[in-house]
Amino acid sequence: MKQTILGAGGAIGIELAKALTTYTTDIRLVSRSPKKVNPNDELFVADLTNREDVFKAVAGSEIVYVTVGFAYNINVWQKLWPPFIRNVIDACIQHHAKLVFFDNIYAIGGDHVKHITEESPISPCSKKGEIRAELDKLILDAIEKRKLNAIIARSADFFSEVKGNSMSMNLIYDNLIKGKKAQWLCDAGKVHSMSYTPDLAKGTAILGNTPDAYNQIWNLPTDSEKITGDGWINLFAREMNASNKYQVLPNWLIKVLGLFIPIMKELPEMNYQYDRDYFFDSSKFNKRFNYTPTKNAIAVKQTVEQLTKMNARV
Repeated sequence: MKQTILGAGGAIGIELAKALTTYTTDIRLVSRSPKKVNPNDELFVADLTNREDVFKAVAGSEIVYVTVGFAYNINVWQKLWPPFIRNVIDACIQHHAKLVFFDNIYAIGGDHVKHITEESPISPCSKKGEIRAELDKLILDAIEKRKLNAIIARSADFFSEVKGNSMSMNLIYDNLIKGKKAQWLCDAGKVHSMSYTPDLAKGTAILGNTPDAYNQIWNLPTDSEKITGDGWINLFAREMNASNKYQVLPNWLIKVLGLFIPIMKELPEMNYQYDRDYFFDSSKFNKRFNYTPTKNAIAVKQTVEQLTKMNARV
């Protein structure tokens, strides 16, 4: 049973490839320059912004996972995300493949982030959120009107030793490892859920291989501990034997920094996720699959240990 990962080179795609070996040995990894994760992986070179390449990549697949991470830039998102998802939907329908879309929760805005469930209303309050809401609608409409079998699998911010654009890794780990103060956005006293990448990958693989999980939205497994930004900094500082002193970046400063640092320019509209509590509830998944997410303290410990080993090899 061929299971295909579109966007296989990122943090989620790599972990998902590992997790899928529980269900199949026929795994296709698709990206511009795919690399094997498991010995028997099939590597498929494709430009996923090209419709023809998407159709070729999907052909022959029973399940298609979308773990693509386009550059974190609103102009790029507006240009690439909607046509890409349309192409994936069309390809899955034509080739009779199931679709599992690894999503974030940007489509949920304002105070709705204080307790995020599968029932939270699609209520974007940012330009990036509007894009994600559009993608969700395209998939939900295709489920209803075109008989697409699909899952929207949502995640909170996530972290692991594959740092990528992880805010916690960039603001906390990267600063502490340099002997600098950790940083946080807006208010370190607010609750901020974060997901552990290996749990997200296992959860995505479980959902993709559970027939009655389809045509639903699922929040992927995430520890239910209500931990603040200050709490995250303390966890990392303890594991790294570093100072837990930190600097809070207020919204006005982030806007100023955005004039000089491109990634910072993308953050102000998302700070509603940091200036109030942001709690991600995965109890639906946990109960359905009797799954216990990795505790935050253990996830941080494992992440730091893995990075320490990686740094020692360099």
